[in-house]
Amino acid sequence: MTSYTDDGIVSVRYLVDDVAAAIDFYTSHLGFTPLSTFLPAFADVRRGNLRLLLSGPDSSAGRAMPDGRRPHSGGWNRIHLIVADIDAEVAQLRTAGIALRSEVITGPGGRQIVLDDPAGNPVELFEPARA
Repeated sequence: MTSYTDDGIVSVRYLVDDVAAAIDFYTSHLGFTPLSTFLPAFADVRRGNLRLLLSGPDSSAGRAMPDGRRPHSGGWNRIHLIVADIDAEVAQLRTAGIALRSEVITGPGGRQIVLDDPAGNPVELFEPARA
C-alpha cells in the first residue's frame, strides 16, 4: 500500500493558457492566496483547504500524451466555492468584467452561477439555501 499524507488540503489541477493571468484572477477576484510561482510554467494558490495548481503550456502537466493528445483547459468539471452572498459576488465580478456562463440559478439546495477563469476553466459560486 502506498503511504500518503492527509493534511486536509485538496489539490485540483487547472490547465491555463497564461499562469500570471490566472494568479491575478484567483487572487484578485476569488480570495485565493498565492503559494508558489514559477512563471511562465506553474503556480499554486490556496483558499481554505483548496490548493489550486495552475499549470501552463510549459509545465509538465501541459505536455502531450504518448498518443499525441494535448491537455487543454475548459470543460464543465469545476471547483465549487461557497459564498455567503452570491448577489454581491456576482455584482463585483460583473464590475470587473469577468465572463459569466449564465445568470444565477436557484435550486433546492441553494443558488449558483458558473464563471470562467482567463483560460476558460469553470468556477462555480454557490450560496447554500437558508434552513
